[in-house]
Amino acid sequence: MPDYPKPLSKLIAELSRLPGIGGKTAQRLAFHIISMNDDDAFSMADAIKAAKTELSYCTVCGNLTDRDPCAICSDPSRDRTVVCVVETPRDVAAIERMKEYKGLYHVLHGAISPMDGIGPDDINLRSLIVRLQGENEVVEIIVATNPNIEGEATAMYAANLIRPSGIKVSRIAHGVPVGGDLDYTDDETLSRAMTGRRDL
Repeated sequence: MPDYPKPLSKLIAELSRLPGIGGKTAQRLAFHIISMNDDDAFSMADAIKAAKTELSYCTVCGNLTDRDPCAICSDPSRDRTVVCVVETPRDVAAIERMKEYKGLYHVLHGAISPMDGIGPDDINLRSLIVRLQGENEVVEIIVATNPNIEGEATAMYAANLIRPSGIKVSRIAHGVPVGGDLDYTDDETLSRAMTGRRDL
């Protein structure tokens, strides 16, 4: 990397730590930020700081929120008989974009991956079981983990934990491409996958 002034080098280094941002892109972003007027640059910095300090995880579903419980869990119009289990808050946003699903969510914050040393106790799965014991309205769990090896393993493990309770467990259909992430799936494909879900 060229011999940039120390503050610029630090900015480039920090930007390059973001996923999908290589050295060249980090340089372009850094120079763009430096060229912004002060109000816009400080507004961006304030937004980052606010996101880090004001957001937390909903104590009910685990989704990102600025209030607890989150807006979805607090909404009396949501269907409380159905809970959709997803891996990340981004997946909640993806499903909400299609504007068809009206139930609740449970965010696992990951998937079971023995290769990466992530077991069932390392994700937000036990809290789902505790939640289901406390909410006797739930009649169906829709497992919407990603259609990859980790997502399938997580889905099967969750289904085996939930089935003894008598709650129906379904899996979103594989309209979502294998190896793909919900966050990158178009609305139509995601809608078809939700409609064509199957029992586990």
